[in-house]
Amino acid sequence: MTFGLISEVRYEKFLKKKKNIEKEIERLKNLTIKPAEDINRMLKEKETSEIVSPVKAIELLKRTEIYYADLSFVDTDRPILNKQEIEQIDIQIKYEGYIKLQLAQVDKFKKLENKVLPKDMDYASLKGISLEGRQKLEKFNPTSIGQASRISGVSPADITVLLIYLEQYNKKG
Repeated sequence: MTFGLISEVRYEKFLKKKKNIEKEIERLKNLTIKPAEDINRMLKEKETSEIVSPVKAIELLKRTEIYYADLSFVDTDRPILNKQEIEQIDIQIKYEGYIKLQLAQVDKFKKLENKVLPKDMDYASLKGISLEGRQKLEKFNPTSIGQASRISGVSPADITVLLIYLEQYNKKG
């Protein structure tokens, strides 16, 4: 379903590309590379450690020095992919950890948006919040922890104090 923003043909191309990338990454997760003279020579040339026991291809590709094309001589059953698909495979594998961390952070921020602060919040009475944080919170009077966390001058430690206060406040009410 494209909602008329792009042509059906272009959307189908995108879906095919996405499927090819996902399918190849899955294959690489299951492909075992055994230690051998030729693979270790290549790893040494790329200035990364050699392998002494079998390792999954995806683990080699997570190394910053190794790219999808580098394994072509040991991975002869690979599908024919275009340049963009190969580039995306390298990017997704190398940055998988960072992407997961970012997604976790997005989830955390979404949860903070749902933590509503009382309208009559007296920031001056809260112990443990920095002077600058207290001043900024009083000035902007955020409606949620998420909003408070985006105010310049409100530190992560200040947010922690707010979370603790909010938890105690909700238990009382």
